Amino acid sequence: MRVATDIGGTFTDLVYVNENGEIGVAKSHTTPPNFEKGVIDVIEKSGIDQTAIQTFIHGTTVIINALTERKGVKTGLITTKGFRDVLEIARGNRPDLFNVRYQKPVPFVERYLRQEVEERLNYKGEVLAPLNKEQVKEIVAYFQKEEVKAIAISYLHSYVNPEHEIETKELIQKLWPEVAVTASHEVTKEWREYERTSTTVFNSYVKPIAASYVDRLHAKLLENETDSQNYIMQSNGGTTTFNSAKQTPINMVESGPVAGIYGAAVLGEIIGEENIIAFDIGGTTAKCSLINKGEVKVSTDYFIERNERNAGYPIKVPVVDIVEIGNGGGSIAWIDGAGSLKVGPQSAGALPGPVAYGQGGTEPTTTDANLITGRLSPENFDYKVDLEKVKAAVKEKVAEHFNLSVEDAALGIIRIANSNMLNALKLISIRKGHNPREFSLVAFGGGGSMHATALAKELGVKKVIVPVASSVFSAWGMLMTDLRHDYIQTYIRRLNQVDLSELNHEWTSLEQQALNQFKEEGLDESKVLFTRFADVRYLGQEHTVKVPVPNGEWTTETIAEVVERFGDLHEQNFTFKLEGTPTEIVSLHLTAFGKVVKPTLKKLEFSGNAADALKETRPVYFEGDGWMDTKVYHRQLLGKEVQVSGPAIVEEASASTVLYPGQSLSVDEYGNLIIDTGVELYDTSC
Repeated sequence: MRVATDIGGTFTDLVYVNENGEIGVAKSHTTPPNFEKGVIDVIEKSGIDQTAIQTFIHGTTVIINALTERKGVKTGLITTKGFRDVLEIARGNRPDLFNVRYQKPVPFVERYLRQEVEERLNYKGEVLAPLNKEQVKEIVAYFQKEEVKAIAISYLHSYVNPEHEIETKELIQKLWPEVAVTASHEVTKEWREYERTSTTVFNSYVKPIAASYVDRLHAKLLENETDSQNYIMQSNGGTTTFNSAKQTPINMVESGPVAGIYGAAVLGEIIGEENIIAFDIGGTTAKCSLINKGEVKVSTDYFIERNERNAGYPIKVPVVDIVEIGNGGGSIAWIDGAGSLKVGPQSAGALPGPVAYGQGGTEPTTTDANLITGRLSPENFDYKVDLEKVKAAVKEKVAEHFNLSVEDAALGIIRIANSNMLNALKLISIRKGHNPREFSLVAFGGGGSMHATALAKELGVKKVIVPVASSVFSAWGMLMTDLRHDYIQTYIRRLNQVDLSELNHEWTSLEQQALNQFKEEGLDESKVLFTRFADVRYLGQEHTVKVPVPNGEWTTETIAEVVERFGDLHEQNFTFKLEGTPTEIVSLHLTAFGKVVKPTLKKLEFSGNAADALKETRPVYFEGDGWMDTKVYHRQLLGKEVQVSGPAIVEEASASTVLYPGQSLSVDEYGNLIIDTGVELYDTSC
């Protein structure tokens, strides 16, 4: 049996597949700060035989929470003499140019804990000054006195030659075995000193937190006689072992969210949809990503806490390209200083949660608004719902301020939340040169299917797909992932002057690193597959385009092919290409997949008609139409090829799909809901 669990801000999800290919799901409340308890709770709630679990895959928010809540450990930094202030200097590209009060992000390591050591390499990796080991010893003694719990090492040009970083780490481990140590070359071999140092510091900052959490979770599994192969979801869309995750936990910074994105790509491949907008609404956030021609975009240009006013903090590890905003089911509706209605980013979370939970929440949320307008049924909550108390909260906090009825105020909350989510969807589609009409929207998470049909119509998307187990789809996505490691090496060479033998040696070296790592993880070489990319730019440019490049030995013909691919991608991204302009490689990027056996989707075995699945008819409040009698269907009773017309609601235990008037729904052979949003593919009026 394969089991996947995903910790969200409000719920912990589980999906399992047994030896017969049957899928089961479960949800339980997230249990901060002891997240492992929530994992065990949801396993027990699922009713599965824990001793039968052969593969266990886990997605967690522990790392991103530790960073955003500043709950990592006291960390010291050792760097090359003259570079202790690289975290303070950061970058000069201010996101808010006209803000005279703008302040740079405050470094996670205070200046007195940033120590310099004499050593120096040039840009080729050649040693100019040897490592002063006596200074390292003095720094270790100083850090011990300051009760530092983790140390980051980041030396100039160590991405080319990590010799001094290796010597320093070995010396620290000899002098102080208990302290957590990260050397920059272990997490990234890309250039740019600030970004590389920032990433290294973050890895050290969360390393003891991650190790403690993984060890506690592992102990709980063993306590329940679960002797399984254990993996953790990474931000690059693949999995890694528990042990590897403890060494470079920064690779788990977006552990949970990316699984749903990857799952959407896998689902698209199965049902013949290669252009997909993946859209996930959870209890705390909404997340979206664009999948173009089946490709999930992965980038190392990732930041936390970055927005239109704040530069944020760079983390230079491979992360699926994802836009995340603070709008989910638990997002709080509030009135700002100017008297405008806002929704999020503050969230009621798991505790106290929305007012509807009856756990002490007093602030109205998106979930409460959906309940008042009839989109959600009180029967589907884990707690007994006091609807009058929910209405009173919306009336007091929103309706009275605008002199509205309670239902209009609730609809206003939904519309504001939808507006926020629509902006995020535009960021990953229209603003990147993609026409949303050429994509289908895969909606998942507890609130995805409830909001997706309205958003798709607004965006111009013709088709919405609500997958089986949509509310726990990120966990489902984990079941469909392979082991994955990314190896990125800065390698700046002009393509028309590159030494092919040297270049081929670099590719071979990266592949050997991958094979060695998978061997340590117990995976046979025959199950390892490689995909190559190169970060390429025109000579004189600052930034690059990631270009898929061929495997195998490169020749002069390969170089010409890569230049042509780069030109086409540059034109797609930036609307132009410069024929005949010299190009250069900046970095080589090898993605190594360790293929594992994945479950196959089971097709529905029964047909039926909509009448068999009809649960009730209840009033639902729609914008422009007011209260409408709306048919409500049990999803599990909808057989293949069933047709439903809106207005309608399709309910399952932890999600509701809303069909607006003029929209229609059918069920495909796998049980996915395929919704026609009523949008014309092309405007024929012109």
